Amino acid sequence: MDEALRRLVTSCHNGPVPFACAPVFFCPMTIAGDQLFIEHVERLFMSDCESMSAEVRGRLRSIPAVHELLAEWPVMKAAGDAGDTMVREAIDAELDAERAAIRSGAPARNERELALAIEQRTHRLSLPTLRPAVNATGVVIHTNLGRAPLAPAAVQAVTDVARGYSTLEYDVSTCARGGRKEHAARLLRTLTGAQDALVVNNNAAAVLLVLAAHAAGKEVIVSRGELVEVGGSFRIPDIMAASGAKLVEVGSTNRTHLDDYRSAITPNTAMILKVHPSNYRIEGFHEEVSAAELSALAHEHGLLLYEDQGSGALLADGVLADAGEKPTSASLCAGVDVVSCSGDKLLGASQAGIILGSAQAIAACASHPLMRALRPGKLTLAALEATLRLYVTGPDAAHREIPVLNMLSGAPAPLERQAKRLHDRMLRKLREAQCEEAVELQVVEGASTPGGGSLPTVELPTFCVAVCPVDGRLSADGLKRAMVQEPDTPVVTRVRHDQVLFDVRTLLRDTDLDLCASALADAVRAGLRR
Repeated sequence: MDEALRRLVTSCHNGPVPFACAPVFFCPMTIAGDQLFIEHVERLFMSDCESMSAEVRGRLRSIPAVHELLAEWPVMKAAGDAGDTMVREAIDAELDAERAAIRSGAPARNERELALAIEQRTHRLSLPTLRPAVNATGVVIHTNLGRAPLAPAAVQAVTDVARGYSTLEYDVSTCARGGRKEHAARLLRTLTGAQDALVVNNNAAAVLLVLAAHAAGKEVIVSRGELVEVGGSFRIPDIMAASGAKLVEVGSTNRTHLDDYRSAITPNTAMILKVHPSNYRIEGFHEEVSAAELSALAHEHGLLLYEDQGSGALLADGVLADAGEKPTSASLCAGVDVVSCSGDKLLGASQAGIILGSAQAIAACASHPLMRALRPGKLTLAALEATLRLYVTGPDAAHREIPVLNMLSGAPAPLERQAKRLHDRMLRKLREAQCEEAVELQVVEGASTPGGGSLPTVELPTFCVAVCPVDGRLSADGLKRAMVQEPDTPVVTRVRHDQVLFDVRTLLRDTDLDLCASALADAVRAGLRR
């Protein structure tokens, strides 16, 4: 029988009218008003049951009625916590799962077992889909886990602005309406030396806005080796097409010369676009044209030079310097007219697209109609401004307070000590759960990655706790999945060589260690029960 029809009938029942294969509940108005429909559905149920054994039909008949389940204390408690609607949804889902399990040969659960399962399912349904997670992958700027964690000062700034009114578009100096542009622009000018700055909601939006404001209907020259995909299947040619600009490819994938750009310039050319390889590297037989050379060429012909720097860095020290990553200010010093980058990658702030450049170029972007659609909200601006203030305070404060910079510069010795602490807590939790013999724990060396399309060739030496299943009922993939799906706070790890690895580089606070230990113990214990 069609499952959608089964759910339609099941969902509207209040009083019990048992069918041969499962308890289904009809409201009196439905029976009186649509008897033909009920008889049709009943025939479908009966035909569905003909292929079942008497034992399976008996198990299906033993499933408690909805009103009986609603009277169980765990279900009543769940209704009080999450509401009747959520409980009804949980009951429907749990009964569907119970029927499917019975048809597959599983024994029927009793009323108490079903009630506890409904309580647990209700709790999971009531959890927000966007909620905190523990990142034990070692990927510092993890796009799927929200990219850059915010500095405490940025979190406080967001909280302060979110809980009430704010000066988002109010100028306290004139006691009149102001603009949101200046909240971060002044600090960005100070930190980069740009004449002006503009913030939009992400770097893809920044690329779209710059192209639309300066090159709509005209040609933009790009090296073939820089026609990148910026994530989420958004590619530079697609963004360019959406902006109304015409793409002109020059050079080859691995080698582009200055003369390639020069020969492509026509009276309809508006811009030369340079895309920084933030999420890839071409090595070996490779040549590209520097920003300084392109600047001279562009200005010789009255063109705009725009660099999409991607990940964006305000500091060029430590890991960034070792990887050859230059700060945004270096591009501006080289003569680039407009530079854009992300706020939530190497900068370590909120999701944002930052546009830096000459006053005239920024003014054209700010006055474009797209700016209204792409402008950031107050929470984005509050977090970004607070993070920029840490940079203004100095490099030491930035490395200490901004999580991304702190994690990227983590030294091996502290990481090893952290891994040993995590190992000990895991062992203690496993002993409390009486399942320490089911897995083996070991502190091992490993490699973290910056992530987020940043510093693609960099590997950071780290330490991990490796969990190797010993009991045959357990598997590394099964433990990894359970630690994501079962706890209220998902613990995300990685698997290598049939081991679950907990990389301590990306564990932000001491409570993360406890969450990892508890999630592992619960996953092992649940796996042994299966």
